[in-house]
Amino acid sequence: MPEPILVSIAAALAAKGATGLYDLVRRKFAKNPTAIAALEAASSAPEDDRPITALAERLSEAEVEDAEFAETLREEWEKLPESRVSHGDVHNSVTGTVTGKVVQLRDVHGNINL
Repeated sequence: MPEPILVSIAAALAAKGATGLYDLVRRKFAKNPTAIAALEAASSAPEDDRPITALAERLSEAEVEDAEFAETLREEWEKLPESRVSHGDVHNSVTGTVTGKVVQLRDVHGNINL
């Protein structure tokens, strides 16, 4: 099982909201078809935990093989707001083009009528 931080990084990569981080990982994985496939699978199904876990495992392997990549990956992660969210905190982020309404909530007790 990969480190929780790598699962968080993989989830951010799957959502494609972290462009610099995504580009860094894509460059690192460029010559590894299995790792690229894991990145693309996670990106095509960001709500599914299995591809995200598989991507986190590829990130873990890449970190073991390349200490410089590991350091850069974590530095890029620390630049993102997602890295500062701890259990119980809320961080709402909307990326990309939104053509409809966005509702962001936490701890709703009772009914909501929209």
